[in-house]
Formats: sequence, C-alpha cells, structure tokens
Amino acid sequence: MPDRSPEEREAARLERERRRAGREGRPAPEERKVLGDRDPKPCAPPPAAPPTEQYDVALEWAGEAPTVATTEREVPLGTRRVGAHERPRKGRPAQASAAPRPPRTTRRLLGRALALLAILLIALAAWFLVSLFQPFSGDGHGRVTVRIPRGATAGQVADLLQRDGVISSSFFFNLRAKLAGERGDIKSGTFALRSDMSYGAALSAITKSPPPPPTIHVTIPEGLSRREVAALVRRDGIKGDYLAASRRAPGFDPRRYGAPRGATLEGFLFPATYELRRGASAQDLVAQQLAAFKRNLAALDLRRAHAKNLTAFDVVTIAAMVEREVAVARERPLVAAVIYNRLHDGMPLGIDATLRFALDDWSRPLTVSQLASATPYNTRNHQGLPPGPIGNPGLASLKAAARPAHVGYLFYVVKPGACGEHAFSSTDAQFQRDVARYNAARQAAGGKSPEKC
Repeated sequence: MPDRSPEEREAARLERERRRAGREGRPAPEERKVLGDRDPKPCAPPPAAPPTEQYDVALEWAGEAPTVATTEREVPLGTRRVGAHERPRKGRPAQASAAPRPPRTTRRLLGRALALLAILLIALAAWFLVSLFQPFSGDGHGRVTVRIPRGATAGQVADLLQRDGVISSSFFFNLRAKLAGERGDIKSGTFALRSDMSYGAALSAITKSPPPPPTIHVTIPEGLSRREVAALVRRDGIKGDYLAASRRAPGFDPRRYGAPRGATLEGFLFPATYELRRGASAQDLVAQQLAAFKRNLAALDLRRAHAKNLTAFDVVTIAAMVEREVAVARERPLVAAVIYNRLHDGMPLGIDATLRFALDDWSRPLTVSQLASATPYNTRNHQGLPPGPIGNPGLASLKAAARPAHVGYLFYVVKPGACGEHAFSSTDAQFQRDVARYNAARQAAGGKSPEKC
C-alpha cells in the first residue's frame, strides 16, 4: 500500500474520531493542522458519507444535522427511534410507538376545570360550616319575647324562632340542635330572647328553664263582683286585700257619677286583661281598673239615659244587670230595653241576679224564703233599680245600657234548648205561655234549667 500523506492520515483520523464521537454522544473533535515537508495547506473536511445503516444513537454534528435515508422516511440524525442503545436489525421495522397522548391544550383545560371544581367544593363546604356554626355571629340585639308551648317539637320551635326573627334559618338551627344532642332538652315557657341570635346562643337559652317573667297578666272577666274578683286575683299572685283596696281609692269619688255617699267601687272596676309587675299590690290593680273605666265611660253617649233622668251611676247599675242576664251578645240591648220599659211603667224589675248578688250565691236554686226576703236587692219586691251595681260590666253592656233597643218588651224568660237565648214578649199572656214552656222543659230535665242546647 503506498504511503499516505500526513493530510490524508489526519483526515482519516478525524473521520474515525467523528464516528466514535457520534456513537458515544459527544462533540466531534476539531480539525488539527499538520505541518510537514510541504507547505501547509488547509485541510478541507471530507465529504460526509451517508450512513449505510439506521443508527439508533444521536450523532451531533457541528452546524445543521444531516439526514439519513431510511426505508420509512428521512429523519434527522439524533432523533431517537427505538431504545437508547438498541440498534434494530437490518430489514426489521422499528417497534410501533405508544398510543398518542391528548393534545397539550386539552390537558390544560381539563386541569383547569378540575381545579375550579375543587375550589367550588371547598367554598361550598366552607359556606355550609360557617352557616351551621356561625363563628362570626353573637348574642343578637334588641328584645324578643317568645312563648314555646308545651309539647312543641324541635322543628316547631325552630320555625317559631325563625318567624319571630330570633334565628335566620330553622333548618340549620334544627341540624345544630341534632348534632349537639339537645333536641329533647328544649323547655316550654316564655323566654326573653334577641333578634339575630346565633344558633348556639338561642339553643343555650331555650334549653334552660325560663326565668319567671318580670310582669304578670291578670284577666278579669266581665260582670264579676268585687268578692269574685278578690278570689281570682289572689290566685294570680296579687298581694294585699283586694276587697279592702276596692272599697275606695285615692282620687276617685263615685259620687261624681251619681253614686250615693258611702258607695264602694263596685261597678267602676273595669274588666280587662292587665299587665302588672311581679309582686304588684291590689292597689296597683284597682288603680289600673279605675283608669280604664274612665276611658271607656268617656266614649259613651249618655244623652238618652240623661233624658230618662238616669245618671252615669244608674247606667252602670243597669249594665251590671244586663251583664248577668245575657248569654247571647245580640240580646244586650233587648234586656236593657225591658229594664227601661219597666222603670217607665213603675213595674218591679224581677231580676233574680240582684238577689243572688246580695246572697253571694250564683249557682244554687233560690228558695221561697229567699225570694220573699226584704233586702233592697230583691227586685221582685222593690220597684226601681237596686242600690248599686251587682258587678263590674264590660264596654258592650255599658253601651247597651246607655242606648237600649227601641222595643216594647216587658218580659223575657229562657227559651228551652236555645243555648241561653230568651223568649221576649210585650204582654203578660204571651209571657205566661213562654213560662209554661220553660217549666215543662225544666221538669223534663229533672229540675235543671233547660237553657243548654
């Protein structure tokens, strides 16, 4: 073999180095200038010979990567096609690649959607917990009086508290009570609560026995006498002697209304429901009753009564009898008309309620001797009005006594089986027929009044 020149040997060496560097994945060496006998000439890089085989290694060239012709398509050198250090056999195609991955944009949108869903779930859970436990709510404001009836369920109590503005949601309150295990501990009674209370504060308040209210309510029905009212208010906790307190009161003189000297406050103690502080005295109650009487009497039109020479005291006396005699509201002006007509004709009133007042007996049948008694409250034997009111009438009876109906009735008796209604008449003959019907029904009922329906 002829000797090669130093340039040829250097070119061959460089070619070997380039190939070795390509196989090992490192940069190719730079050309080195060789000095010899001849004048140095620049060595041109040998032409790049295309590889005769498919390589699976990355060949890095200075400058732009050459391409290698394969049986499939041209690919740049350095593109990994199979394993990192595997070379496919000649004539055998490369192994098929894995399934294609979704586009990067789709993966990005899916990730954002999942992140947004997670944020929404976290926000919903946080809202639920804040709504249930209310870490930023307090004891509320203002004052709300709530009465929880006996036997009310936790759900009913929750609805009641939401309706009165104590809590914002009956659902969350009921759930909070269930989680705390206190649904069965809710007490009945009257509670002083606040508006916009937290569920915990409201639950704590109503699971304790309510304190006694600072005030009490005393209800006095229409028509009761002083003695009956005294027994009633004693049970309501009113302190002191009501009979003594209602005999006379500072600043109120019954004579201003036409009452005789020495008259008690009977008739002037207006019946109603009164609110008093706990531990109030009988004098406190009497003072409120007298003030209510003044207000209601001022609303009456007494001109017709004055035209009949009747005083305000007489109107109160008539109203007290109407209150005792009437069970049906529409009959009040009719009974008042009978009293007016009998007074006009000089007839005894014949109202047994006046005698019962004197006897202080409102239930037992009157005896013959009692009906013949000489008391001035016996209106069978004495003409005119009784000495004073036989009770304390309400506003409806006061209005009827001030303006009775324009009828000519002189008699009335209970109508059998008519729920307390009366049969009114203008003649004694008709009255006797009504009385006979009443007595027959009474006898059939075993001596009991046939007024029930």
